Amino acid sequence: MAKKDYYEILGIKRDASEKEIKQAYRRLARKYHPDVNPADKSTEGKFKEINEAYEVLSDKESRKKYDKYGDKWQYADQFEQARYQQAPSWGFGGSSGQTSYEFSEGDLGSIFDELFRGKHSRTYTRRTQPRRGRDIETPVEVTLEEAYNGTKRTISLQTEEPCSACGGTGTIQNVPCATCRGSGTTTRIKRIEVTIPVGVDNGSRVRIAGKGQPGYGGANGDLYLIISVKPHQAIERRGNDLYMDVEVPLTVAMLGGEVQVPTLKGKLALKIPPETQNSRVFRLKGQGMPKLGDSKRGDMMAKARVILPEKLNMQEKELFQKLSELRPV
Repeated sequence: MAKKDYYEILGIKRDASEKEIKQAYRRLARKYHPDVNPADKSTEGKFKEINEAYEVLSDKESRKKYDKYGDKWQYADQFEQARYQQAPSWGFGGSSGQTSYEFSEGDLGSIFDELFRGKHSRTYTRRTQPRRGRDIETPVEVTLEEAYNGTKRTISLQTEEPCSACGGTGTIQNVPCATCRGSGTTTRIKRIEVTIPVGVDNGSRVRIAGKGQPGYGGANGDLYLIISVKPHQAIERRGNDLYMDVEVPLTVAMLGGEVQVPTLKGKLALKIPPETQNSRVFRLKGQGMPKLGDSKRGDMMAKARVILPEKLNMQEKELFQKLSELRPV
């Protein structure tokens, strides 16, 4: 029955679990999000399809209706009402009762005609109960520097709103609304600016209250940003601690001195004691990542990487020769 196969769009089986549906959505949303593919306009349509499929299949009730009625799932209540009213009554021995009556696929088309084209002079009103808007999840990728300092993003969201032409009923004088094609909702892409707080990590869920799908007589849903942090070329993050190598000249390692450590908030002077061995780790308290929702910070672990001199001149070679004589192996 379905013109669009939502299961096929998400690449899942019809018996997929809620977890599998969410995993498939997140994977595809990251791939086809308009912000990730600004040069490819075709991804906007694909992203819209993915969201449409997820909106239906992630909700138990709407998924049940979709599995039964396919692309006409939004009219499930009307179909059920029509089935009940069309079911024949049978009398036995002076008493009456009612039996269940099953409709074929062809019958559904007939009922659909009755519901929305006014056959047999019947009038059905689509009743929409007040309900809260659904939450939306969208992937956001940030750099380690942005996770350290916090940042802002302007993101594109697909939202469904009650159709203004039919008031969200889906019909005008018993005929499917031409504006929303009988769905009762219209889809639009809106752009909003969001704040990424300091300390986010891979998998962090940042809640933006009231920025999800509009409610139907109820409150709007929420927007959840699913964060992923790009790997840094020189710094490794482990929880809230940061790890990096620091180049230390041989003379500084042997005699002591200072080296500059390039942290995420600028350079920091690190005191190197005399006779520092290669791979020695220095803990810089409070120089790590800020903790999400907390004023505390992790530490930075700076590992000394002693740099041996190259292209020695004659005088330097003589000095090393003398050193080898003073300190024979």
